[in-house]
Amino acid sequence: MTVPDPRSPEASPLGKPSAYQTQYDPGLLFPIARQGKRDELGIGGTLPFFGVDIWNAYEISWLNLRGKPQIAIAAITVPADSPNIVESKSFKLYLNSFNQTRLAGADALLELLRADLSAGFGAPVQIKLTTPEAFHGVKIAEMEGLLLDRLDIEVDRYAPDPTQLTANQQEAPVEEVLLSNLLKSNCLVTGQPDWGSVQIHYVGPQIDQENLLRYLIGFREHNEFHEQCVERIFIDILRQCKPQKLAVYARYTRRGGLDINPWRSNFTTAKPPSNVRTARQ
Repeated sequence: MTVPDPRSPEASPLGKPSAYQTQYDPGLLFPIARQGKRDELGIGGTLPFFGVDIWNAYEISWLNLRGKPQIAIAAITVPADSPNIVESKSFKLYLNSFNQTRLAGADALLELLRADLSAGFGAPVQIKLTTPEAFHGVKIAEMEGLLLDRLDIEVDRYAPDPTQLTANQQEAPVEEVLLSNLLKSNCLVTGQPDWGSVQIHYVGPQIDQENLLRYLIGFREHNEFHEQCVERIFIDILRQCKPQKLAVYARYTRRGGLDINPWRSNFTTAKPPSNVRTARQ
């Protein structure tokens, strides 16, 4: 009998009934190694990109030392070269374990989050807490780029097919920022839908926009975690279209009070994108 890997997605809390703990428990975090999916994409050794995963947590609450509830929004930035992702339901369960936990203040919460999440992801993470007095400064804006969704195309394939991607290798290189709000993939374990917008910035042979849109729509019945989808998009475009420079950034809508926004780039001077919510987030 095959013994399942205790750190595989199937062994996680995802898709299973869960009792919500309301006392602090870092053991609820469920790391999953990135390398398994990267092996599927033929990514080994030095990564062909750098980047981050930006998590936003909107449902954080704890008690002060007098028992009064406190709330905040957290932005967690995880380096793409960390060995693990953290399964999102376990992340939610972990955050909810603070609900009846008394802490001395936001700094005490921040210290615990930073230590526990760095341990879970296997690398130091950056965390910013926004407390209610600063909520008015939280902005909403759409990502920039030429909207692919304007194209009136016919689609008959709903699995990502990299052979659909083409670029004009005969003409001079161009620089473009392309955008689609039609990204949809599904949870690797439960099959529940994940909705997102994706921005593609590249320098190189001009990519055929209609075929790119067909390719992106092809994720509609594809089961993978957010981070894995973005890396698949990056690798497929890199191999099929051969741009000199490429960045792929997706902002997914929230589920369970969490949204995940992966960014991968090989622009040598690139900085992580600003963490601005879109209207759907």
